[in-house]
Amino acid sequence: MSKDAPSIPSAQALALATLVTPTERGIASRVLARTAGGNVTLFAFDAGQGLEEHTSPFDALVLVLEGSLALTIGGESVRATPGTIVRMPGGVPHALDASEATRMLLVMLREPKG
Repeated sequence: MSKDAPSIPSAQALALATLVTPTERGIASRVLARTAGGNVTLFAFDAGQGLEEHTSPFDALVLVLEGSLALTIGGESVRATPGTIVRMPGGVPHALDASEATRMLLVMLREPKG
């Protein structure tokens, strides 16, 4: 598959819950679409899992589908629950913790070069 090819078929309604298999005591992810402008990744976190503080050069949007996340973005604490969206600005350190089994979509927004 090329870097710009999507990983899900077009013109189909797909159940998000079936597109990534949760991992016991782990994190599972699947890239659903990737373009030069960004990508969309579906994550499944088991309870107690998370991502340590890191920085991305791009803005990102977190959309919680089920469960809940405790995010820290630039030192600010944010609680995200189903139906909420959180913007994480590029260049700002961020981390997340799932206190319960959680699914989320991560949308990376890349600026076009040129």
